[in-house]
Amino acid sequence: MVTLLWLQGITCNGNSHSFLNYPHLKSLLDCFELLYHPLLPSRYKIEEIEKIRSVDILVVEGAPSKEWVRGRSTFCKLFSALEAKWIVAVGSCAVYGGLLGKRGLAFARNKRIRRFDNLINIPGCPAHPEWIAYVLWAIVHDKRVALDEWYRPKELFAYTVHSGCVRNEYFEWKVDAKGFGLKEGCLFYEQGCQAPYTHGSCNKILWNEVSSKTRAGMPCIGCTEPDFPKRNLFETKTYMGIPATMPLGVPKRAYLTLTGIAKSFRIERLSKRLLDED
Repeated sequence: MVTLLWLQGITCNGNSHSFLNYPHLKSLLDCFELLYHPLLPSRYKIEEIEKIRSVDILVVEGAPSKEWVRGRSTFCKLFSALEAKWIVAVGSCAVYGGLLGKRGLAFARNKRIRRFDNLINIPGCPAHPEWIAYVLWAIVHDKRVALDEWYRPKELFAYTVHSGCVRNEYFEWKVDAKGFGLKEGCLFYEQGCQAPYTHGSCNKILWNEVSSKTRAGMPCIGCTEPDFPKRNLFETKTYMGIPATMPLGVPKRAYLTLTGIAKSFRIERLSKRLLDED
């Protein structure tokens, strides 16, 4: 049976709690011998994991730290002593350093600090439970996971969060939401939505199979990217009404042309509430 050990650095436990929301968790865990997990019944206690020398899958949650004590040792000593076939970093703290301003396993924000040939990164604050499960299922079934330059699975992170957003029509016609929690309007200009700049499949693979931030009327905050967190999360910087930064891969001239055309029209249907009450 495939062995799995879940090791934590400096963390809020957000990724562990996110993982527990995976709807097929029992079926997935039945594929593993769980050596240690901070929240789930495991073979070893935290004080005993320094005895373990090898593991098939080492899941790392939280920012690595030489001072952070885990059991009778530190995170870095435990990590260095373990020989793992695969290392899976879950959450932006483990991947880039995240909110804590630390370093991740391979990156310090957008700077590479170490190379791995057995690392898969799953950023997010927290990481989506379906993304974690996708990677674990792939390893169990010996499936190749194609990775990008950030060691992220392309199957999950080749898209932007903008892809699949139910508000795309509002974005195309430049109809802005006037507040949070509304079903109508684009969240990009006035609420600072980072979806056009952010890699992830949040609007294709829904959270808890139900929803996403943008569906609930809240802007994407770009939590899967190396520069997360940014300042002024709920603001899109503009110059004369034009975004200071273009959406990923979109030439400025093309954006200005299409925006000018879109703003010259008023689409009556898009100016109405979706759930108007008579």
